[in-house]
Amino acid sequence: MTTLRVANAPCSWGVLEFDDADGGLLAGPSPDCDQVLREIRSAGFVGTELGDWGFMPTEPGPLRDLLQQHQLAMLAAFVPVALKDAAAHRAGVDEAVRTARLLASVNSEAFIVLADDNGTVEERTRLAGRIGSEQGLDAREWALFAQGAESVARAVLDETGLRTVFHFHCAGYVETPAELRELMARTDPGLLGLCFDTGHYAYGGGDPVAGLREHADRVWHVHFKDRHPKVASQAQQSGWDYFQAVGSGVFCELGEGDVDFPGVLAELEAMNYDGWIVVEQDVLPGMGSPLESAVRSRRYLQELGL
Repeated sequence: MTTLRVANAPCSWGVLEFDDADGGLLAGPSPDCDQVLREIRSAGFVGTELGDWGFMPTEPGPLRDLLQQHQLAMLAAFVPVALKDAAAHRAGVDEAVRTARLLASVNSEAFIVLADDNGTVEERTRLAGRIGSEQGLDAREWALFAQGAESVARAVLDETGLRTVFHFHCAGYVETPAELRELMARTDPGLLGLCFDTGHYAYGGGDPVAGLREHADRVWHVHFKDRHPKVASQAQQSGWDYFQAVGSGVFCELGEGDVDFPGVLAELEAMNYDGWIVVEQDVLPGMGSPLESAVRSRRYLQELGL
């Protein structure tokens, strides 16, 4: 497994994608992109994702210079789209293609990480981590959702040559193992891959090792995120919504939670995964030093031989 390359992402420094969807619960100052990239590199990582549009330069030349300055590869960019809503598909395609053009200018093998517009539906946000089938999509909505995801992936591929992976996510319409299974069954495996996030799979009620095994042929990109069992249990008992759980540290440093990372790495090896591993921890103001957390997570992976 030592051949796998390890990256980190701006969300580990508090650069989150929710804008105002959280009602200010996750608000707070975050460092600028130069500091984030410098600290990602100094913590021992060799790649990054883009973060919110505008966090890093949005022109190819300045972005390329910044990445070269910090000796980091650009791997992917997160693009949320309200895929249940057909009226949102066109704007979602446009946003994904704009982002993909920037990515392609610095890395022809980067991914668009497509997701639902997480945290914007009250019921799904309130019940994140304890979703039942009654909160899910119906057949018509599933058809629209899958159609929207494929439309984005097809446009990105046609316009830029980049591939698209779907990121299941708590507080979105694809959170649970059953929901992920449904989306994968409804989409073209040659067109839409999977960004497998260990922490979201665990918080959504799944076993990440079993999930990787089930979806091995769709996994093109991997996020390593841990889940703190005590915080997750408290969130369930107290009825916390997604943002309260994140603000309380449900996604912790690697090795502090209950995700079986040795088992995950063994499964990645068994499926001959040769892509990147991107470490993520949603670090917010008051939760400690992002750099120190990143260093400890990197050290944990080194102890696992990565």
